[in-house]
Amino acid sequence: MLIQTAISNFANAQQKGEPFDGIDQTWQNGSDRRDSSVFKTMKYFAPSILMDVNYTYSYNNPIDNTVVGSTALSRNNEVQLSALHFGGDFNYKGARARFMTQFGTRSIVVPRNDVSPYRGQYQLANVYRYLSEAYTGYHFNKWHGINIDAGMFMSYIGLNSYYQPENWEYQASFTSDNTPWFFNGVRIQIYLNKNWKIEPWIINGWQSYGKFNSMPGVGGNITYMSSNSNLKVLSNNYYGTDAGGMPERKRFHSDNSLLVRYFNRPESKGISRMAFSLTADIGYEKGAGVNGFKDGDSIQGPAQYFASAMFYNRIWFVQNKVAWTFGGGIMTNPGRYLVLYPTGQASPLPNPNNPTQTEGAFPFSANIGDQFKGWDVSTNVDFMPNQSITFRIEYVYRNSSVPYFAGAGGVTSQTGFSNTVLDPDWRPDLVKSESRVIAAILFRL
Repeated sequence: MLIQTAISNFANAQQKGEPFDGIDQTWQNGSDRRDSSVFKTMKYFAPSILMDVNYTYSYNNPIDNTVVGSTALSRNNEVQLSALHFGGDFNYKGARARFMTQFGTRSIVVPRNDVSPYRGQYQLANVYRYLSEAYTGYHFNKWHGINIDAGMFMSYIGLNSYYQPENWEYQASFTSDNTPWFFNGVRIQIYLNKNWKIEPWIINGWQSYGKFNSMPGVGGNITYMSSNSNLKVLSNNYYGTDAGGMPERKRFHSDNSLLVRYFNRPESKGISRMAFSLTADIGYEKGAGVNGFKDGDSIQGPAQYFASAMFYNRIWFVQNKVAWTFGGGIMTNPGRYLVLYPTGQASPLPNPNNPTQTEGAFPFSANIGDQFKGWDVSTNVDFMPNQSITFRIEYVYRNSSVPYFAGAGGVTSQTGFSNTVLDPDWRPDLVKSESRVIAAILFRL
């Protein structure tokens, strides 16, 4: 009887479903477009390699070639290795781990947006700089799987993936580029059935290696995918104290996305697939002199919130080997608490040698009451001869309510070189708009 029970339990364990079992995610914005891996025969480890090489031309043509206000790009008019990632997934009898390295310009651009290393020592930005994600945990064979993981993992707030080969567009709209790419902490992924995932988080903070105050950030994700693979709905929500030295200031953020595939004929040599994505975010900070969604009195302070949306439509052709995407978004962020500081401007922080600090001599203000509104549009064409490589050409126009993007004079010095002694009359040349063309080769294996 014991042997029969053991055999029965083993058989039942083997019959448990996989997360989103049988649902096609290859068309979704922010997802892996491959339907299989060349390493699928490896039993305990599934390797992954990603590369992102780009060339971007700014019509503003800044003298120092510096890109402002982007986590995807860093240099104008140059061929750049933005990202080289390699790593993979380990699985052994329920034990699991994943790590992905990051080299290239993104290993500088993204860590500099986290100022939590200023609290205490040990140079956290250097410790984590060359890792995009690294976590370990355990998989429980319950329902369609339960994973408990600790470490650094992707946030996916803002829909777009951190890994460019997974995205429909290269330069993310304000909604994605001004929300976090990673979290440090603990997450629990609960796949109730093939359609639903619930994912609680307990994390250090909003895109932060360390923790700003005594309270950790809390939040989570709820995702639904339809059995016919044509619909995905997800909601990410976050609450924490992320203002350094101000534990009384609280932040709430809600990020919500809808993806619909409304046409699918994969064998067609004409239009083979069509889909759209819609994302809307709303959030606020309140306390310590700011008052959420509405202006308060002299003690409560002005409004400080984040509201944004983005929409993209994508059409595939020739059996999904060619695709055309167009869309854009809007954002308003009074207080500028999520606005990326213009590259080349001084951070309002005390240590110019800290690797997370934006270099420069003139800070871009992010005071309570400071206004910022932005909008962007883009269109691109992808050529995808196989599932491992994408050739992309993209046009982007971005606009802001205040001078923000790099103009012809650049943001570094009067000569464009960072080792130049500044002319006392020189000021960064910030303008309200930019147009650019991006050419990228995106590889994944």
